[in-house]
Amino acid sequence: MFAPVYLDHNATSPLDSAVREAMLPYLGARFGNASSRHEYGRHARAAIDAARAQVAAAVGAHPTEVIFTSGGSEANNLFIKGAAAMQKPGRVAVSAIEHPCVREAARRLTRQGWAFDEIGVDSQGVVDGADFSARLSAAPALVSIMLANNETGVLQDIAPLAAEARRRSAWFHTDAVQALGKVPVDFRRLGVNALTVSAHKIYGPIGVGALVVDKRVELAPLIDGGGQERGLRSGTENLAAIVGFGLACELAESRRGADATRLAQLKAELEHGLGGLGAIVFSADVPRLAGTSFFAFPGVDGETLVGKLDRAGFACASGSACSSANPEPSKTLLAMGVAPEVARGAIRVSVGRATTQEDVNRFQVALSEELNKLRGLTAMAS
Repeated sequence: MFAPVYLDHNATSPLDSAVREAMLPYLGARFGNASSRHEYGRHARAAIDAARAQVAAAVGAHPTEVIFTSGGSEANNLFIKGAAAMQKPGRVAVSAIEHPCVREAARRLTRQGWAFDEIGVDSQGVVDGADFSARLSAAPALVSIMLANNETGVLQDIAPLAAEARRRSAWFHTDAVQALGKVPVDFRRLGVNALTVSAHKIYGPIGVGALVVDKRVELAPLIDGGGQERGLRSGTENLAAIVGFGLACELAESRRGADATRLAQLKAELEHGLGGLGAIVFSADVPRLAGTSFFAFPGVDGETLVGKLDRAGFACASGSACSSANPEPSKTLLAMGVAPEVARGAIRVSVGRATTQEDVNRFQVALSEELNKLRGLTAMAS
């Protein structure tokens, strides 16, 4: 009996052993509240400052531009709701393939008199340039387009989009949660006003992320209180998690090139095998994250297949983990024009640092076996 194989790194990644070791002292003797004036507090503040510098270095920002949060969802909400609260109601525009924490936060602004616009994408999941320009012509105050999609892995060319938004005086934000540690993420070169990152996608701890934000952008806090994080995120800092986040960023950047090369090879092997099984691989013709494959088998229910693969020892996903409780087809695929009956069959495999060629080979064998069983049952029922 072999050990289960984890193929869902876009949902979360295992905690790196070096990160865990760095965190342990702050769960023990080196505890402290960074707001305290005594030695324990000073040590805690120094550790947070060091981690803030590590996160800033990973994204080409200044440490004072890094605001720690509880994760990517809070950071995305902080930008959208926080920026909106400092302006008169206007328009907010987000891409049709955004993570729910961006899309739903933007939709919620309509209760405060804002207009909501969705920017279309093409059949590969790339933002439609003409539609983007058309949406900008309506003069939105806020725009958010993710750097890397959590389902398809598609990479957007953010810099020219941000430049066009800047010419129209719109604040531009990008969700870079899936991109960090996998492709270069440079706050200055992207030209955005704010970006979001998270620790648990880069082998760091769950429960900590950051909003990197230009100081020219005025934000209202979501959480009031003691004034931590420049008054934008009150509450005693999660010391151990922040320390872990800092080291995870440093390690992710140092390993990024080697990881990307190896994961791209694994993905190529996987998708070569998928073609022989009759799969539709989504967004295959545009730049994607090295380790992400999103595919479907016409006539096969994705949830059923994922369940059977799980029982066979392979953990993958039928779509985004954050919306897995929703039985509806992937909104990303629907936005790309994929038929609902095909979108319902979508499966996501995301390989990671510990994934081996043997893992991929065994997955392909199990996938073929489970597909044959399901197709046999379908034939018998027809």
